[in-house]
Amino acid sequence: MHISGAEAVIRCLLAEGVDLIYGYPGGAIMPVYDELYKFQNDLNHVLTRHEQGATHAAQGYARTSGKVGVAIATSGPGATNLITGIADAQIDSTPMVCITGQVGSHLLGSDAFQETDIIGISTPVTKWNYQVTRAEEIPEILSRAFYIARSGRPGPVLVDITKDAQFGMLDFEYKPCTGIRSYLPVPTLDQSQVTAAAEAINKAKQPLIVFGQGVILGNAEAEFKAFVEKSGIPAVWTILGLSALETSHPLNKGMVGMHGNYGPNLLTQECDLLIAVGMRFDDRVTGRLDAYAAQAEVVHLEIDPAEIDKNVHADYPVLGDCKQSLASLIELVTPKKLDSWLARFDELYAKEYEVVIEKDTKPTKEGLTMGEVIVAVNKAAGSDAVIVTDVGQHQMIACRYAEFVRSKSNVTSGGLGTMGFALPAAIGAKMGAPDRQVVAVIGDGGYQMTIQELGTIFQTGVAVKILVLNNEYLGMVRQWQQLFFDRRYASTEMTNPDFVTIAKGYHIPAQKVTERRDLTAAIQEMINAEGPYFLEVVVEKEDNVFPMIPTGASLNEIRLQ
Repeated sequence: MHISGAEAVIRCLLAEGVDLIYGYPGGAIMPVYDELYKFQNDLNHVLTRHEQGATHAAQGYARTSGKVGVAIATSGPGATNLITGIADAQIDSTPMVCITGQVGSHLLGSDAFQETDIIGISTPVTKWNYQVTRAEEIPEILSRAFYIARSGRPGPVLVDITKDAQFGMLDFEYKPCTGIRSYLPVPTLDQSQVTAAAEAINKAKQPLIVFGQGVILGNAEAEFKAFVEKSGIPAVWTILGLSALETSHPLNKGMVGMHGNYGPNLLTQECDLLIAVGMRFDDRVTGRLDAYAAQAEVVHLEIDPAEIDKNVHADYPVLGDCKQSLASLIELVTPKKLDSWLARFDELYAKEYEVVIEKDTKPTKEGLTMGEVIVAVNKAAGSDAVIVTDVGQHQMIACRYAEFVRSKSNVTSGGLGTMGFALPAAIGAKMGAPDRQVVAVIGDGGYQMTIQELGTIFQTGVAVKILVLNNEYLGMVRQWQQLFFDRRYASTEMTNPDFVTIAKGYHIPAQKVTERRDLTAAIQEMINAEGPYFLEVVVEKEDNVFPMIPTGASLNEIRLQ
């Protein structure tokens, strides 16, 4: 088949099973868009209102579908607008392929119109990138791109294609990539490492499991649950690990980290063995590193060799795909009776409930709290819903109080903390899981960073439910200013527009709630809506998120108020 490079791009996507891409056209990518027009019955393109929105939508799609998300943009500012989403995908291990147009190869380095060195710019935040300058390179490079993006520890890949390569002709043949010399995405499991880890687990008196997104990325939820249940060991999660194990499971003891639960944080400092599964010991989880679980030995199940000993020393590293590692461990671990150890979690939860949780979820004060709104969403949407959160106080509250029974239900920006993530990510999440209810929970600050994606929702009709918790502040920054900067609220108070009118301008049904008596009915109406829906809930202006571990403090210094 003798075809153009632009047509080859489309045929490569189809060969990889791609049926949905997000993007924004422009001069340097126009040949690909021209071919896309011809293949529109086979490949659905969603026109976002900003290239950043395309990457976040591709992330949301990848996170709920388990497939590789695809975003496409033109050169120059189109390409640079992808960078925030690419960086977000890199740190959160989200499989994504970004395709950018580029000026003709004869113009490279000449400061031509809309030319930027996107390869140089994106190198620090991609798993791999490549610039195509000849049409005949396209099939092999795109095949590699998808293989690299999805294999091992997933991540974003960027392929930059010059305009002459898109116009150039080639004899097309597509061969899916099955391996690359020197790239070993999944380390070979060393059974001696598994045996040593199992022996340590079987000897431990007060073990604790901390699980992250690696369980979800490895499709290891069933093996993980079997490991937890056979061993009888309490398990706690990072925010990206949330939903890998149902929140109601008796051995699921809550969230660790800066705004995590009281018991999981304090008892990290008392366990004699810490079993880390598919997590990277982020600073938000560990607090002060030299004081983190210093009394404990560490078992670390991890697919990426670079994460072993990077932040926390692993006494028992187990390199490999955690689906395989856990299956091997299950055979060797013996059931434990940990009644007194588990009772410690119950005691500390009771204290946290009295001081924090009851006030968050069953408030007596006049203003609405973020916690009670999330509880109302749980009741209306059911535990099978996907919750997509932006970044800030509402994110921590949603992670603390959302209830999940199914994996891939929590979609959030974890490592990069990207405000503006939720609205476009919810579009992708719904398209990746069209059978599920998708609720975007967003603060009034982050919402306005990508509010233009309401246009994408209007044009596509995607049934995303948008819930904005409006406290008229950049809430998390304001909380820190209150606690650590003597209430000097520098540039954190928001003068907001009429969000309901804006939503209605995009023909999205909308309402605003200011009183508790109206909350339940309004949330139910949002959930029952067949198409998209916008709901603004005005919450307490100075409602804080606790517990909290101050930056640079140890987990022992967690504050309940």
